[in-house]
Amino acid sequence: MKRAGVAPDGYVFPSVLRACAQSGRAEVGAVVHRDVIARACEANVQVCNALIDMYGKCGHVESARRVFDEMGDRDLLSWNSVMSGYIWNGLHGSAVELLPAMRSEGLDPDIVTWNMVMDAYCQMGLFDEARNVLEQIEEPNTISWTTLISGYCRIGKHKTSLEVFWDMVNAGKVWPDIRTLSSALTSCRHLGALVIGKEIHAHGIKTESRSSFYSSAGAALLTMYAKCGKIQEATRVFEQMDKSDFVTWNAMILGFVDLGYGNSAIVCFIEMLNLGIAFDQITISTLLPVCDLTLGKQIHAYIQKNSSLSGVITWNALIHMYSKQGCIQSALSIFSNMETKDIISWNSIIGGFGMHGHGEAALQLLQEMKVSGFQPNSVTLTSALSACSHSGLVHEGLRLFNSMPSFGLTPAMEHFACVVDMLARAGQLEEAVELIRKMPSPPDKRIWGALLAACQAYHNVDVACLAAEALIHLEPDHAGHYVTLANIYAKAGRWDDAVRVRKVMEGQKLVKPFGYSWVEGLRLDLEPRLAWLVDHLEYYPQLGLAELVVYFFARPEHEIRVQEKKKGRSLHRVMMIN
Repeated sequence: MKRAGVAPDGYVFPSVLRACAQSGRAEVGAVVHRDVIARACEANVQVCNALIDMYGKCGHVESARRVFDEMGDRDLLSWNSVMSGYIWNGLHGSAVELLPAMRSEGLDPDIVTWNMVMDAYCQMGLFDEARNVLEQIEEPNTISWTTLISGYCRIGKHKTSLEVFWDMVNAGKVWPDIRTLSSALTSCRHLGALVIGKEIHAHGIKTESRSSFYSSAGAALLTMYAKCGKIQEATRVFEQMDKSDFVTWNAMILGFVDLGYGNSAIVCFIEMLNLGIAFDQITISTLLPVCDLTLGKQIHAYIQKNSSLSGVITWNALIHMYSKQGCIQSALSIFSNMETKDIISWNSIIGGFGMHGHGEAALQLLQEMKVSGFQPNSVTLTSALSACSHSGLVHEGLRLFNSMPSFGLTPAMEHFACVVDMLARAGQLEEAVELIRKMPSPPDKRIWGALLAACQAYHNVDVACLAAEALIHLEPDHAGHYVTLANIYAKAGRWDDAVRVRKVMEGQKLVKPFGYSWVEGLRLDLEPRLAWLVDHLEYYPQLGLAELVVYFFARPEHEIRVQEKKKGRSLHRVMMIN
């Protein structure tokens, strides 16, 4: 245009400046600004408003304010533009401060102004003020409601977020849009509000096209279903979505992992690879916890060949994977070679050494962590205390537990559970009980479970009864607690008590599920009773193993009484508690 000798005017400059704002070309916008001045267009309100908008969106908020202050005449758009620039650049307080000055010039805020003020208040955490603004607006629009709904969702006040959502729906004047529905679904996911989530799902399909709704809110929807334990519904949504976006695949893989469908997560990942869908560090970190060692190594090799997947998130996930698989040296090698570490890195390697009984190494890493400038958090102390428990470092563990206030931490349930487990493993059952009695809050099943498990090893029936009764009170339908108590009675020779516990189980129709083990590529259901039968085959010389299995599993009770003589000794009661 300029080459053709045509001079730009007050209609052309705003269009060019809008293009600069959208592309982030501040340097080009500055050239246009000089041209505006050269052609004496700086008095044009529309041109100045476009300059303010361009500078604000390009991060030059001082230049935007300078243009605003030099304007002779300012309209409502001028105020909104400079306010938007402040909010765009995170200067929310400065945006709100403009409101009184705006009114002093005789201008009343419009819906755009109020929405920006609400957004600024939400970003500053001033939600009461934001809600007051919403109540002052005569006719709030969808953006007004969504600003408050998404704000509450962002800070974790999900119940309040849904309350505002229903206020919006019940008002009946405006309809939720995709962003509103996505925020509401996120709150449903955190609250486990399946019924409300289904209603939002139906509303989204009714008001939007299915493809539009799923493309924008599909990930939030399937994640909501997965978090509520409805994997089939999540899969159904996934099958109807556009699968070109890796965010969708990440959500589905996470859903499978969270619900314990590790194989399905791996199959989903393989399908993702076959379709050529690019994945990111989130995909890798989500999948690695369910990988066996072979697949984990393959993913590790792939990461090493693709630098875009290399980062703190993936290295942390690899440390956890190798630690869980028992390859602690591989985990340490990754940790040592990390250029940048975060607190999760330290927690992962400390926890890895701890779970394999390397308590002293874990405590040494804790010291190195503090020297490196990282402040241990609650997870760090849980990992370190667990390391002491698995390594028999009772003195060190108690000292660490008592030092928690020096880290600014108050012992939580998981810390008490580690210390109780540590004392119980060391045979200090009375000390463990004393600690439980001093707890500021009622102990949960982890604490009583650790105590009960130790009672089996040390044959302490009195403490076992205390722990078992507490567990049965917390989980009256959990058959395993009854079985453990019956085992302890049996080992102590208290057969009548063992039978009594068994009869209680039978009366409540409680059955302990059979244990099973995982082998790469194959799940084997290994029944503990069969192992017991093999060990006791000599007591039934007249039966072969196959006949014995049929004989035993055909019996309704889980007790075998043998009253016979064999090799000159009397076999009184042989109790089998699976």
